[in-house]
Amino acid sequence: MICFLLLILFTALAVLFCFAAKCVLGSPCVIVLLIRKWRRRHLSMYDTIEDYLRSDNNIMPIRYSYKDIKKITERFKTKLGNGGYGSVFKGQLRSGRLVAVKILDKAKASGQDFINEVATIGRIHHVNVVQLIGFCVEGSKRALIYEFMPNGSLEKYIFSHEESSSLSCEKLFAISLGVARGIEYMHNGCNMKILHFDIKPHNILLDENFNPKVSDFGLARLYLTDSSIVSLTAARGTLGYMAPELFYRNVGTVSYKADVYSFGMLLMEMAGRRKNWNEYLAEDSSQNYFPYWVHDRLHDGREFTIENDTDEEMKLAKKMFIVALWCIQTSPSDRPPMDKVLEMLEEDEELQMPSKAPYLHPQDSSAKDARDHSSSVSSSEITISGSNESI
Repeated sequence: MICFLLLILFTALAVLFCFAAKCVLGSPCVIVLLIRKWRRRHLSMYDTIEDYLRSDNNIMPIRYSYKDIKKITERFKTKLGNGGYGSVFKGQLRSGRLVAVKILDKAKASGQDFINEVATIGRIHHVNVVQLIGFCVEGSKRALIYEFMPNGSLEKYIFSHEESSSLSCEKLFAISLGVARGIEYMHNGCNMKILHFDIKPHNILLDENFNPKVSDFGLARLYLTDSSIVSLTAARGTLGYMAPELFYRNVGTVSYKADVYSFGMLLMEMAGRRKNWNEYLAEDSSQNYFPYWVHDRLHDGREFTIENDTDEEMKLAKKMFIVALWCIQTSPSDRPPMDKVLEMLEEDEELQMPSKAPYLHPQDSSAKDARDHSSSVSSSEITISGSNESI
């Protein structure tokens, strides 16, 4: 009996010993395997970047070392802000030229984002597209060097409450023309069409003379000029500026018209000096979604009065509103191409209103209710404040 109990005890101890050994020795093995998997994935990503850089002979930007990047930025002394995939620092080349250096965040940016940026603006030069001067790839360290834009992004000038940061309607109209020319060039002026997929105020930079330049091509796509449809595995862009076909397949196919929609949303905000969506208003208010509000008043023939604007500037704002409404039509087939958008902006005669109102969602019945509610307002003249406050 004693021998039997001892046998059970020794068996139990052996099992416990084996379990403990497995835990002690197994955990490091699992960690090693995870590290190897992580390294394999990232090394593969770096190899992909290097393969692309070696295979593409049309790349014009200069390749810098990470040591050069630290010299150019004086060890990242002056931070300008945060971009979509990293921090941006002010720098200076040996020639004395000022630059903006974007250090890509390893946790946020993929190798494909870097390739997108270099593949698109690395091969083109246009007065309304930001110039990519150079880049850096050293293992996990990646950086992009752009021309320096002293007046920053358009965002702070159309949503600012400060009078010193506000721009006149004439200046905003001139900026809208420049942005339209930049997008039209990307769609029609290159050997390969470039779809930006992230047109918004934050990605429009202004030089010392407030000339606009389209920037941030991390989400961009290249496709053949004779192709009208783009294949995407997932929606891309920024909420509030993304075309509905990126969410709803029944709306239409994804094409260059997605950029037209984003430009229309941008143009609407520039003309109104406010965001298109005002979350501070009551949920059932027709003023929540600015494009609804604008369409109803223009459709009913009501006049706009924009604070501090002259009669001529109000005419420009009205033109911007009408062009924006054409651009943000729900169906891609109802939107004009960018060359037509540019033609409409430059047109001297009064433009025709689109017959269809802009919808937040396809076949949105609540939109119709909002328009009916809006049309019951009795005032014949509306004043738009140059701020984000309710109208």
